[in-house]
Amino acid sequence: MKFIKWLLALVVTLILLVTVYLTVFFDPNDFKPEIVDAVKKQTGRELVITDDLSWTFFPVIGINLGGVSLSNPEGFTPKAMLEVNKAVAEVALMPLFSQQIEIAELSLDGATINLVTRKNGTSSFDGLSGDNSKKAATPAAETSSNAKLNDINIGGISITNTQINMIDEAKKQTQVFTLKSFTLGEFALEQFAPIAFEFSATMPDMTVSSEGKGELKLSRDFTQLVVNELKIDTVVEGESIPNKKLETSISLATQIALDKQQLSVDIAQLSAASITAAGKVGVNYATKTPQINADFQVGDIDLDTLLPKTETAAATEQAPAASTPAVEPDLSALKQLDVKLKLTVKSIKVANLSTQNWLMDVGIKNGVLDLTKLNADLYQGKLLVSAQVDARQAVASYQFDKKVTGVQIRPLLKDAADVDLLAGTANFDVKGKGRSLIPEQLKKNLLANGHFDINDGALYGVNIPQMIRSAQAKLKGDLSTETKEERKTDFSSLTGSFSLDNGVATNPDLAMSSPLLRLAGKGTANLLTEALDYRLTTSLVSSLKGQGGSDKDALAGIDIPLAITGTFQKPEYALDTKALLNNQLKEETDKAKEKLKDSLLKKLGGF
Repeated sequence: MKFIKWLLALVVTLILLVTVYLTVFFDPNDFKPEIVDAVKKQTGRELVITDDLSWTFFPVIGINLGGVSLSNPEGFTPKAMLEVNKAVAEVALMPLFSQQIEIAELSLDGATINLVTRKNGTSSFDGLSGDNSKKAATPAAETSSNAKLNDINIGGISITNTQINMIDEAKKQTQVFTLKSFTLGEFALEQFAPIAFEFSATMPDMTVSSEGKGELKLSRDFTQLVVNELKIDTVVEGESIPNKKLETSISLATQIALDKQQLSVDIAQLSAASITAAGKVGVNYATKTPQINADFQVGDIDLDTLLPKTETAAATEQAPAASTPAVEPDLSALKQLDVKLKLTVKSIKVANLSTQNWLMDVGIKNGVLDLTKLNADLYQGKLLVSAQVDARQAVASYQFDKKVTGVQIRPLLKDAADVDLLAGTANFDVKGKGRSLIPEQLKKNLLANGHFDINDGALYGVNIPQMIRSAQAKLKGDLSTETKEERKTDFSSLTGSFSLDNGVATNPDLAMSSPLLRLAGKGTANLLTEALDYRLTTSLVSSLKGQGGSDKDALAGIDIPLAITGTFQKPEYALDTKALLNNQLKEETDKAKEKLKDSLLKKLGGF
């Protein structure tokens, strides 16, 4: 017992001696000039410590620091790069003898950081690291790597009221980031500790507020960091934000292999507006270009709800007549990515166009985006696409291969373009390539070839048999014919091929078949002006009885010219009645010649 008492007395005496020494013979304020001079030599900046430094003692030893500021380079505004109102660091004394660190408290309050970028490109970071810092870092790094700690315990970390001002003088913009609070609860190696934060940002075109909480654990060998049950809620507001406000929420868990520089994230739930998703992300940041692998499953996406039609229409009406020239999108960031993404989406609705069951494989590497596979259900049919975008040049180039099978074309056209032109089951394939991603240039530069066939359908807006019957009646002098039938022409098949160049689709072999008539010809469709220009020939293969005609039609077998003009939205159909009359007269003349020939043969007794 005496030995224990003597031991305790010795420990207390040592602590008292350390306390007396630190308070009487070791004043931390004596080192302030040396610290200021060292910072001046190292960075050329002015370090100011206005408040006195003070010690704290048993059961913890620590130092209180306040009124600290570090200047920006000379000539910068604001003058201060860093200002700290109060900082406290306290370490438990006794565990230090056992090579254990127990931090009772780390706190920082009222810090302001001003990061300025000037018009000439210089910034607040210039000069912070120099040759001296590099030389000094080597022994320090060696010392820290050789040091061994048995344990670390932290009573808590608190950071409050920290503000970062990012000032861009060239753009005349200031972005303000505020960390209202960050707290780490009681922390020890191999044990989960609670974390929480509250953050906000003010930018020229939007504001962001975010808060989150979770728990983290660090392995004893400092090689594994695990974050569990992290939930972050964010609100973004601004004129450029869909509906001026977007709320997001994410729940995730992550593991970081600090020694291998690898990160994996398991996203249990992600929601933004009405969109929900889940997935996994893996990152290997040990390479020069971080490698990212992602696999996401997304629910229903209705982009139309994010862009209200009323606001879109109003914006269109208020848009000025003169607009600034379009510029190529900057895709240079693709050169810094090495990404593989697998994505499934339950449904996507955009511009009133509905699709389901998306399956997508995308890769990005060395400035090239490869869409190796995109499959989707499209109006009772299938969509299959592969494509590539090469962003290694300032003007991006692209190529694609697209197939559509078994699609109901009428609802697709009505939803996509508000065009009621065709009905039927459509199959469509097209291969193309081009340069430039500016919408107008994209249409002009696109080179493509394709083929289509539509079965068991109808051409809306025109009743060709009725037009023929009406023209036939007018040729006979009957101008009282009334049109009561539906403006629709049924067909069993509509086929053709096309090529696209300079914004104009050329279709040289349009062919339509139905039980009543045949139609063939060629024409063009201008994607820039939406103008149609088709010259077709139609001929009856039987009577028009099914369309209101007689059992035997006088025009059966006669070629009847048909022109289609107008636009995609309002196509116009017209029969060439002059050519129709000439063809009919020729037919009648040929018949008369045959009758005369037969009559002469009979009179001559035949040959």
